[in-house]
Amino acid sequence: MLKDDLHEQLKDMTPDIQTITNFYNNTQLDKKFQTLEAISQEEEFWKNEKQTDILKELQQVRLLREQYLEITANHKDLSEFVELFGDNESELTKISSEISQLRKKVIAFKIHLLLHEPSDASHCFIHIHAGAGGTESQDWANMLLRMYYRFCERNNFYVDTIDYQPGEEAGIKSVTLFIRGKNPYGYLKSEHGVHRLVRISPFDSNKRRHTSFTSILITPEVPDLQVTIDPKDLRIDTYRASGAGGQHVNKTDSAVRITHLPTNIVVQCQNERSQQQNKAFAMKMLYAKLAQKMKDEQDAKLSANIEKRKIEWGSQIRSYVLHPYKMVKDHRTNFESPQPDKVLDGELIDFIEAFLVWRSTIN
Repeated sequence: MLKDDLHEQLKDMTPDIQTITNFYNNTQLDKKFQTLEAISQEEEFWKNEKQTDILKELQQVRLLREQYLEITANHKDLSEFVELFGDNESELTKISSEISQLRKKVIAFKIHLLLHEPSDASHCFIHIHAGAGGTESQDWANMLLRMYYRFCERNNFYVDTIDYQPGEEAGIKSVTLFIRGKNPYGYLKSEHGVHRLVRISPFDSNKRRHTSFTSILITPEVPDLQVTIDPKDLRIDTYRASGAGGQHVNKTDSAVRITHLPTNIVVQCQNERSQQQNKAFAMKMLYAKLAQKMKDEQDAKLSANIEKRKIEWGSQIRSYVLHPYKMVKDHRTNFESPQPDKVLDGELIDFIEAFLVWRSTIN
């Protein structure tokens, strides 16, 4: 029956509506709107030095509030209309069209609401570093590399491999990716931290259970103007690229490593054909890392959540257990999935949304 089908469609929307509602309440947008509107209506407001900024923020908050109220009210009204016109096929057909439109609005608004920070729209770098543990950890790092490749494929992101350091027997020691697309940093910032794997090691002839760690660092691309770098603070080394890359890449000293001496931040690039191109990309990474460092220092609360941690037990943000049971658990949000195979195949959206909602409670 059409009525039952429409009820099911509305029911399928409920988790997204709940995500929107939780985020809206956590960020206290209603209270923010009331406060900004009260300020804008003060008699002497025209003298306020921050008048332009306040009005701009008020307009943004007002728009979010109006969209939120419209979507939640529509969802409630349509549920009631389906019940009211349950025997009227003609009316239900009209309602069906409205439900389809609402579904599109809900998806678009959820993304817009969750990814509201200015840096969310930025392209970003993913830095993958295998922890201690040799081949086992390097294989785990390679599994995560594949997971992010698959996630990017699913979300139409473009991936450039900037630096690739293969493991000695299997896997990778480290990799740097550059991700381009729509809101890549907004989606991937949830991945910043230490990831832990528990499984029966394929490299252990005794089939014992092993625990491995890999560190994931996510840094947004930033305009060069945001960070000032004194050329005298840089040490630039060139070397021959390793791994796949063609004859030219492997036979010339085209790879570039840059060390920022005051902070000891090191970046390197070996993917491009020329030394000049590799240097340009390495500088882009350096700007991003320095900007992230500045941001961390300015915001202690945020820094506590995304700081680079020692790659060991107890510091992980997410655990992937393949034995003796199957489970992926995010230790910040407590969100779980009993299907690690799907997660490792790039199905990360549920974890990402849970993180964004959780993060809204601490900002």
